[in-house]
Amino acid sequence: MKIAFIGLGNMGSGIARNLAKAGHQLTVYNRTRSRAEELRSSGATVADTPEQSVKDAEIVITMLADDRAVENIVLWKGGVIEALPEGAVHISMSTISVALSKRLESAHKQFKQHYVSAPVFGRPDAAAAAKLFVVAAAPADLIHRCQPIFEAIGQKTFIAGTDPAIANTVKLCGNFMITAVIESLAESFALVRKSGMDPNQFLDIMTSSLFSAPIYKTYGTMIAQEKYKNAGFKLPLGLKDNRLVLAAAQDAAVPMPMASLIGDHFLAAIAQGMSEWDWSAVAAITFRNAGLDEAGS
Repeated sequence: MKIAFIGLGNMGSGIARNLAKAGHQLTVYNRTRSRAEELRSSGATVADTPEQSVKDAEIVITMLADDRAVENIVLWKGGVIEALPEGAVHISMSTISVALSKRLESAHKQFKQHYVSAPVFGRPDAAAAAKLFVVAAAPADLIHRCQPIFEAIGQKTFIAGTDPAIANTVKLCGNFMITAVIESLAESFALVRKSGMDPNQFLDIMTSSLFSAPIYKTYGTMIAQEKYKNAGFKLPLGLKDNRLVLAAAQDAAVPMPMASLIGDHFLAAIAQGMSEWDWSAVAAITFRNAGLDEAGS
């Protein structure tokens, strides 16, 4: 397929490389051009502008940081939505608001284009290894058309429904659940530490019995060892996702008190200089509140 890929950050670069490896004809664009140039060795063509990248595309994939970035690239006058050919598909893999996803679907219909929401679960190492979990939502014929792309980047595709926005709801809820796991780990580690137990020993007990899921092992190890600076997903992005899930909850009249608490902890962590750290660094706030020193490494 002729694919335009826009957004080559930690996640996007790995995804784009796997698409090139699968034999797709890839044109890439990134605001920081050097990130795009790195894909030339994988056979990609580098575009000077987002509009140039999509002019002959069958599919455009966006993997951008937030709503504002997606709006600026796709929806502004003269942008991607005006340059993308009729009948082409926009696959949005960005973690964006439910409201923006609905706007994108409507806007693409006006231009006789198609829209598929397909956010992913997985950290940058999973993106590089083509081991992402794809959550896709769109009419069945569009999902079928995009399936070779999903297979090239992930280990499994989940079909959330025919309404694209539902995939964004799933993604936001999934990210909220990760933060709830991080919070519960931090609070538990604080208690066992103050009780005189090594948190690594506690983690081994929990992940060898009740909580054997990878999410507990991955984040539990980072928090127990206080290894926050190797950021796979930075704190400000976690705060952004927290705000998006709370906005979706407000629109649906669903109280989410845990999300509100975690949002306050994200703000506290950013206020205390942790913006460049992984979002698991929110655990440092819990440790400080418990009177514990942390390595902050």
